[in-house]
This record gives sequence, C-alpha cells and structure tokens, in this order.
Amino acid sequence: MTLNRRQFLGSSLPLLALGAQSSAQPAPEGQLVLLGGDSLPRSPADYAARLQELLQGRAKVTDSYLAGGAVAELEAKFSALLGKEDTVFMPTGTLANHIALRLLCGEARHALVQQESHVYRDESNAVTTLSGINLVPLAPGRAAPSLAEVAEAIERAEVGPYPLKVGAISLESPVRRAQGATLPPALVGEIAQLARSKRIPLHLDGARLLLMSGMDGFRVKSYCEPFDTVYVSLYKYLGAPFGGVLSGSKALMAKARELRHLFGGALYNGWEAALPALAALDGAEQRFAAVRAAGERLLAALEATPGYKVRRIPHGSNIAVLEMAPERAAGLEERLAQAQLRIRPVRNNQVELYFNETLLRRDPAAIAAVFRGV
Repeated sequence: MTLNRRQFLGSSLPLLALGAQSSAQPAPEGQLVLLGGDSLPRSPADYAARLQELLQGRAKVTDSYLAGGAVAELEAKFSALLGKEDTVFMPTGTLANHIALRLLCGEARHALVQQESHVYRDESNAVTTLSGINLVPLAPGRAAPSLAEVAEAIERAEVGPYPLKVGAISLESPVRRAQGATLPPALVGEIAQLARSKRIPLHLDGARLLLMSGMDGFRVKSYCEPFDTVYVSLYKYLGAPFGGVLSGSKALMAKARELRHLFGGALYNGWEAALPALAALDGAEQRFAAVRAAGERLLAALEATPGYKVRRIPHGSNIAVLEMAPERAAGLEERLAQAQLRIRPVRNNQVELYFNETLLRRDPAAIAAVFRGV
C-alpha cells in the first residue's frame, strides 16, 4: 500500500514512540532525524509546551478576530520578507489561494494553473464552485509549464469567435505533486514578462517557498517580486498548528480581509498559529539553506556507497529518490529506526528522502554510515 502525505504524518507519532522504546542502543534523545516529511510532526503536548515557552516574557500576544497581537507582528514580518506592502493571516491555504485568484481575476473569470498544482488537484474545485472561475490546467504530469505553453493558452483564450480575457496566472513552487520540483527564477521571469505584456496578474502558491532557500539564484524577495499575490503556509514547516499568509498590495489585502470574513475565515484568535511561526521565521532562510547543504552531503555519501543510487529531482527543493539493491533494502527501515532515523516505507527497492530541519541534528557522514550498515 502506498501512503499519501497525510497518512504518513498520521502514522509518524506511533513510529516515534516505537523508536523511543527500542533497546538497540538508539541515538541520544533529541537526535531523531525524520527523512520523511517537511518537518517533524508535533503532538498536542508538544504544541502546548512550545506555546507556553513562547509566551514567556511577552506582554501582548492575543489578537481579536485576527487583528493585533502576534498576528499583526507576523503579517508585518512576512511583508518585509516577501517584499510586499501588506500581508493577511489566513486560516487555510485553500482559502488563501481562492481569495487571491478571485481578487486578481475580477470579472475575467479565466485562470491558468498547473495541472499538478494544489489549487487544481487538492482544493475540491473551490475556486470554480464558489467564485465561478474557470481553471485551465497546463503541464500535465510536470511541475512547470513552458513559456510556449503559457503563450498558447493565452492565445487560445483571446483568439476565436468568443474571445476570453485571462484573469490571472497561478504558479505553485515548489510543487509537492512533482516531488518538490520548483520553477526556476529564469522561467518565472519569462512568464512574468509575458503576463505583464498582456496585463495578466500573477499569483504564487508558495506554500513551501522557504524550502527553496540555498538553491542557486534563489532569493525570497526577488523570487516574489513579479507576483501580485503570494501565499505561504505556516504549518507545513514553520511550526504552526494551522494557517497561512497572503501578501500583496495594500489595496488588494484590504479586499482580502473583507473576503476572509465573507467566507467564514475571520477566526476569533490566530495567535496560537502566529506565535510559533514568528519564532520559526527568525533565521529561516539560513536554516533551510543549511538543510539543503547537509542534504547534498548525505546524498554524495550515499552515491559513493555500492548498492545505492541517488536520483535527484530536476530543480528539486528538499526531496530526492534513493534507489537500492535488494540486499540494501532488506532490513533497512528497522536498522535506521534503531539509530533514530526515520524514512518512509521502502517500496520496490526505492524511497523518497525528504530533508528538513531535523537533518541538522546529526552529521551527514554518521547518517550515511547507518545506511551502509557500519
């Protein structure tokens, strides 16, 4: 049986407990490395303890219907990070993407998206059902559409007996359904130039945007510059229990706050999500760049080990595929678990390795030694 992301995360905590009870000389506590997700899943007790820790010494934390407190601090911090005028806290990424496309399209209810994007594959037609926007999928089975594909889609809409105006182009990067592949900055620049020539606004679904830190030519602010709106998740890898942010111009974000209320997203409090995300943002770019560098060292060591073959994802963010000989696959999960290393289940002698901040807990050379059976 193949586990999807939600099933894997849901099963992770029992696995952690199992590893903690192992009598086979596990690594010291606090050195668990989870090579199977974007971050380490937290139990309710972990969240409660983390919130209590973050509350110490803070005079003003709470917000009122997402106004003030830690929520306002978080919004300001993201505005500076992404280079946008204003930012709005959103309870979910589905709502953030929906509101962005609704605002950008206006009456031109025709938007171009990647077929493998979250907004097209994982949001239950919310944009179409609730806002009447037709989503046109591009690049089936791939992370990124080519410039030619985007140009052809615009032409198909604009030319014909009943011309249509393309209201917006949404681009997701990294693309989780494409094993974390990203859209290179050069391609984003080309699509943006075409969009500007056609007066088509751009939305970035950057749920996992910061995982691109450390990639050649990537800087958060410059990458976001061509986009009119940018969404970033708070819970996928920034330690929050839920939520996201949507950034853009002051005028657009004022309307976004109105739509958030209209769609029932004006939570009474959001500080429980804002506070851990605020703390995680400090030094986030440097940490994720360090994770990427450590991941490269581990992959290099595995490539040099007989019986293992590394397949890198083109323009990949934090995922690589490890292929192995049958004798390497035999007992690998159990051996790693005894050393406080977790991977996804090995299927057909291969496994996806995810690199996250837990990788910084151990020397990549020591992790590779466990894979070798040393």
